Amino acid sequence: MTKKRILMAMSGGIDSTVSAILLQEQGYELVGATFRTFDSIKESCIAKERGCCSIDSIMEARRMAETLGFEHHILDFRATFQKHVISDFVHEYMHGRTPNPCVLCNSSIKWGMLLEKAAELQCDGIATGHYARIIKRDGHFFLGTAADIHKDQTYFLWRLTEDNLSKTIFPLGNLTKPEVREIAAKHGFIKLSQKTESQEICFIPDNDYHRFLMENVENFEQLCGPGDFIDATGKKIGEHKGFPFYTIGQRKGLVVAFGTPKYVTRISAQDNTVTLGDRDDLLTTTIKATNCSFTDILRLKNNPKVEARIRYRSPATTATIAITGTDAALTFDEPVWGATPGQSLVLYQDGLVVGGGFIA
Repeated sequence: MTKKRILMAMSGGIDSTVSAILLQEQGYELVGATFRTFDSIKESCIAKERGCCSIDSIMEARRMAETLGFEHHILDFRATFQKHVISDFVHEYMHGRTPNPCVLCNSSIKWGMLLEKAAELQCDGIATGHYARIIKRDGHFFLGTAADIHKDQTYFLWRLTEDNLSKTIFPLGNLTKPEVREIAAKHGFIKLSQKTESQEICFIPDNDYHRFLMENVENFEQLCGPGDFIDATGKKIGEHKGFPFYTIGQRKGLVVAFGTPKYVTRISAQDNTVTLGDRDDLLTTTIKATNCSFTDILRLKNNPKVEARIRYRSPATTATIAITGTDAALTFDEPVWGATPGQSLVLYQDGLVVGGGFIA
């Protein structure tokens, strides 16, 4: 029996490359795809196999596909990416929130346009290098945490639907990062196996959010000029350089001396104020989330105890959920620190993602 034809999302990095190797070894027929989401390279570079953009990830992905012996397509998703991801990123920051663009990119681009392209190329589904697992129970597909909990990426994938999951393969779900590096080295990709990982957002490769906002928001300096640092009572205690330059929990870069460490506890775009307080002021036992989705609302109402993550690097914390339409209110057993409006709140039960939303 012939294995399925799969569209392999290729980034040029170690995770997607090893994913492709593993699928080939399992007998899958692969078609590679790398998408352009942002104008970080020149149009002329796309046509070159060698030259000025030889280290660019798109060209690396193409060469990886050629090395492994399968066709590769470069897909232009820039317009949709601008509309759904970059515009939301700018909008959220300009309203005093801290977004996570990867969450929207995954649902609208990787499991939106990429699945459409897979059908066009007569592929049965897609595969990516994410660290996550797909669990099938009672005829249904669920998103499960990865074997390597330090690399688990389900936090970014909570908006995927059951239909999305039924057409997806995560080859790395049962592997650790060291095992992935070992596989790459074993297959001759020595430099790739030793490559450090990038933590930057793809459309801000220099990690300078402030420059990006200044370049992409009309009249940014007029809209986001200096304002007041205030305390919890509303008293002015200093001056800041503009509310979009700060995020909840920030301590460094405040450029004001208070004698004791101060943290950003609230950001108000409406009056351009940034509230500062003590570290303990960021502890809370209640969080509200909006625009939520759930795998099984009835199950959650019957068993409202969940494990919740409020940021990618934070551990899951036990909480009780109350659902009202697409909103949710969580009461945590123990205080959590630094809940940040705009970030995702992801819910788990028994290692499965059972829902998520955006912290309000």
